[in-house]
Amino acid sequence: MNHTPRWPVVLFDFDGTLANTIDGIVASYTYAWDAVTGRQVARTEILPWIGRTLTDVFTEQAPEQAAELERVYMDHNFANLETNVTGYPGIPELLQDLVTAGVATAVVTAKRRRTAIPAMRVAGLPAQTVLACAKEDTDRHKPDPAPLLRGLETLGAQAANSVYVGDAVYDLLAAQAAGMDGVGVTWGAGDPDELRAQRSVAVVDTVPELRSLLLG
Repeated sequence: MNHTPRWPVVLFDFDGTLANTIDGIVASYTYAWDAVTGRQVARTEILPWIGRTLTDVFTEQAPEQAAELERVYMDHNFANLETNVTGYPGIPELLQDLVTAGVATAVVTAKRRRTAIPAMRVAGLPAQTVLACAKEDTDRHKPDPAPLLRGLETLGAQAANSVYVGDAVYDLLAAQAAGMDGVGVTWGAGDPDELRAQRSVAVVDTVPELRSLLLG
């Protein structure tokens, strides 16, 4: 099949975009808050945090306990990674077809490399999928454009002919700030109406829709 890619460079968010990690993230947040502070946190409170770094969330919510909260979260999340990461049907094939079509394809995530690399493996992403930027690679994080710009730098690419795909408002805001096109997906943690309220090329509801947009 001959594909005509719309963009020569496609950067992806990971959590909720390339893999269903949402339940695992919620479980790790719930565990950390309870273990460190005794606080019971509802899923509805946690979902808007997804897409931000743990450091930013915990520092905002409980600055004096942020470091311990992050440590406990990371240990819990890593220990349960094999069962808390599920690939979305059609995503590995889409990424493989992008690579085959000559599209520079990479992940830019707020996860640390310690969890991002094995999570990409568990999700079944093609081996050619580059982890272009993880949490520790920049001092500033989404919605700041720094991670996306670092990802582009890693690939030797320019913002003008690139797109960032993500499931959170923070992803689309970061893409806009970086001078990139943005595409939202509704199968992750983000609110579909909030995604559609942002400036973006499109918001898609299914992997086949995303495939058509990226590959033509």
